[in-house]
Amino acid sequence: MALRKTILATDQIYHIYNRGVEKRPIFLNRRGYNRFLQVINYYRFANCPVKFSQFKALSQDSRNDLLNKLEIQSDKHVEILAFCLMPNHIHFLCKQLKEKGISKFMGKLSSGYSHYFNTINQRVGPLFQGNFKAVRIETDEQLVHTSRYIHLNPVSSYLIEFDSLESYEYSSYPEYTGRKTGFCNTEQVLSYFKSIKAYKDFVGDQVDYARELENIKHLILED
Repeated sequence: MALRKTILATDQIYHIYNRGVEKRPIFLNRRGYNRFLQVINYYRFANCPVKFSQFKALSQDSRNDLLNKLEIQSDKHVEILAFCLMPNHIHFLCKQLKEKGISKFMGKLSSGYSHYFNTINQRVGPLFQGNFKAVRIETDEQLVHTSRYIHLNPVSSYLIEFDSLESYEYSSYPEYTGRKTGFCNTEQVLSYFKSIKAYKDFVGDQVDYARELENIKHLILED
């Protein structure tokens, strides 16, 4: 296993990302996306009493009760500030709350979802391409720009148009615009803006540039 270049320190914020092995899709349908979201919501907690498969077998009311108890009583590995799921890669903006919290969270997330994906699709082997990548957020400016970059992924990749971004169910952007509730802490990023509209304008201002960068990033970024 390759040595990680970036130290993952408690109380620091990181841009975390990974993609499917050989750039293959990791989400094939709505069911897969929703499963991944459920696993995120569960394993962000540090003291999960049962495996996710056992949690999933509970009734809806029992699952809701358990999540509510974890929200009140349990420590968290990470605080998720933003995220986006794409057909063959994932992005998180998250703060590590406990020692090795990000590694534990990402380990449980990737192993739990990979087992589900391989079982459903009758495949074997790793689903993700090695270790996840991590970039430490060092300034407030970097924080808000990274959130914008993450939220614009479906648009810059021509998956959807910007007008549909608030309806994209597999990112935290709808939480930022008040369209739905979720597990993200949106307050830290939104505290730098006068209103939700100001944040929406901030994100929408860079659509053309984001698409231009997407077209050339293979020339300027490492694989």
